Amino acid sequence: MSNKTFRKAGSLTLALCLSAAALAACSQGGSKSADEGDKAKPAAPKEPVELVFYAINGDPEDSFNYRFGDAIRKKFPDYKISYIFSQKGTTLPEMITSGTRFDITYHSIGFYENFLIPNGLHYDMTELIQKHKVDLSRFEPTSIDAIKQLSGGKMYSLPVYGNNLVLYYNKSIFDKFGVAYPKNGMTWKETTDLAKKLTRQDGGVQYMGFGMNPSLVTRMNPLSIPNADLATNTPTVNKNDLWKRFYQTFFLDPQLSPGAFQTIPDNSPFVKEKNVAMMAYLSSLITIWTDQLKEVDWDIVSLPSFEDKPGTGSQINSINFGITSIAKNKDAAMEVLNYMTSDEFQTGLSKKGIMPVLKSDSVRNALGQESVFKDKNFKAIFHNKPAPIPPKALYDAELVTIYAKYGTQVWQGKLDINTAARQAEEEAKKKIEEFMSKTK
Repeated sequence: MSNKTFRKAGSLTLALCLSAAALAACSQGGSKSADEGDKAKPAAPKEPVELVFYAINGDPEDSFNYRFGDAIRKKFPDYKISYIFSQKGTTLPEMITSGTRFDITYHSIGFYENFLIPNGLHYDMTELIQKHKVDLSRFEPTSIDAIKQLSGGKMYSLPVYGNNLVLYYNKSIFDKFGVAYPKNGMTWKETTDLAKKLTRQDGGVQYMGFGMNPSLVTRMNPLSIPNADLATNTPTVNKNDLWKRFYQTFFLDPQLSPGAFQTIPDNSPFVKEKNVAMMAYLSSLITIWTDQLKEVDWDIVSLPSFEDKPGTGSQINSINFGITSIAKNKDAAMEVLNYMTSDEFQTGLSKKGIMPVLKSDSVRNALGQESVFKDKNFKAIFHNKPAPIPPKALYDAELVTIYAKYGTQVWQGKLDINTAARQAEEEAKKKIEEFMSKTK
């Protein structure tokens, strides 16, 4: 009998004793026994809960605490929240070899599965999601669809925040050359024309109109080109003509002439040398390179769209958190993930300038309200609808690296687009064969 039931029994006994005019006897039997019962059966102490987060992507601890850890510890003061990130001594293979337990891990979509599944660390959270009443319809749908596609309908993770590509621009360069600033909703042709106006030398400085990160634009391309045909496990780069259009738009058109610039500028030249007028990059740079961006007079607009896909931006590269198969307390872990995807937590992320994963207008409208850059055009991040995420294989990230490498050689003028596509196809075939042989 529980303490609560015991106390009710004692009260009932006392009431019966009073009604029978036997107060003295019952005072010794009823109320005393309840007190003794409470002392005899103390509540069992709760087992301490420790949840170990592991960042496969090497997210440093101060970044984790700012975005997640501080809020989680405040919400769950009785839980010990520990954190490990991938670096020398704590890479995933080293973690596995040492037998170090980690309960929740995270990385971007595709990379997450590529690391966890081959090592048997994945865990289908479907039942826990139902048990904890996590409503998946609240999420931006392409991120949920991508998780299910990669896992055959299972839920090995949940998206917690997102990234898309936006166009950063340096106001000082536009002002210097008397060119009007970019706007939300531009096309790639308009952007290319701007880039060529701003690609010039002045005062011994070579200014470049457009820059990007080749891997990011390849991985999150607005044309939603699958990297492989999953039915045949063959690369698409030399079969799907959309790849030629992609290479032409991102790696060839922005330059004044093929191979004019051997280096593709991205975030580092944009904030350090300050000689890049426009840069297609992750929306999360605002929260990651805060100090560096303070040194630049910058703003953002939406990623340009293809003329036949107006209002369509890049794919969303969601950062997903999942419970591992070796998690000690999966219910507690799910309780925390449920909170991390709540309106409360997502609004907190949004206010910091971090792209939330929920469709809620109130959550999205809070974007950037508490950022040091709150005067910037945060509306650009949600201006476009996200491009669909194409089907991915576990070797998908390997193909992105290859395709981006050959795109860079197109930029450098070393290869034409057709030759680059053929060579990328041959290298990608070998990479797929290596992967398939390891997983047999």
